[in-house]
Amino acid sequence: MSMIISLQGVVKRYVRGKQQIEVLHKLALEVAGGEFLALMGPSGSGKTTLLNLIAGLDQPTEGEVNVAGERIDRLSGSQLGRWRARHIGFVFQFYNLLPVLTAQENVEVPLLLTHLSASQRKQNARMALELVGLGDRASHKPNELSGGQLQRVSIARALVSDPTLLVCDEPTGDLDRENAEEILKLLQMLNRDQGKTIVMVTHDALAADHASRTLHLDKGHLHGTSARSAA
Repeated sequence: MSMIISLQGVVKRYVRGKQQIEVLHKLALEVAGGEFLALMGPSGSGKTTLLNLIAGLDQPTEGEVNVAGERIDRLSGSQLGRWRARHIGFVFQFYNLLPVLTAQENVEVPLLLTHLSASQRKQNARMALELVGLGDRASHKPNELSGGQLQRVSIARALVSDPTLLVCDEPTGDLDRENAEEILKLLQMLNRDQGKTIVMVTHDALAADHASRTLHLDKGHLHGTSARSAA
């Protein structure tokens, strides 16, 4: 099975005043296509930093980051922007939906950067909403939707451009248990039936149980099945 993600010797340091803080220490990670990986760890362990490196939102201080067949740590800012548009679908804890737009219009937003016609954008957005079970809420604005429905719209928006990889940062962190369970089952369905590769950061062990593999990040090191720390 081919690897969608391969990190080798990844170090991430931040400078605060005169101090250098190393968040990730010689990290190595491989994620196969079609895998659903959960990343767990305490606050400040580097989970979101690692997710941002995988998604091309940040770059390592040292090491190689290969995602979707591209050595993304070597790409320029503009190249990364085009790469993310092709390969990454983002799902955030707080949805990041535009309140003045309908559900369908919010889902269409990533397609505005493509060459698709307006009618094709609308059709693709409608299909994405149908896939997440919200075809009947296409004309509703965010203030007319529940928390669980808002996250479904967010997932539809992440899916609409058919990305290689879904990256989910605490996707159930703002939801009650019932709605969280529905979102996690939806992610499982997308992984199982649509073959989507998913990397999910979560604090919630119950959420991590829905993934096919869980790794723990602690003090900049990964622990768990198939996680490796380079020497």
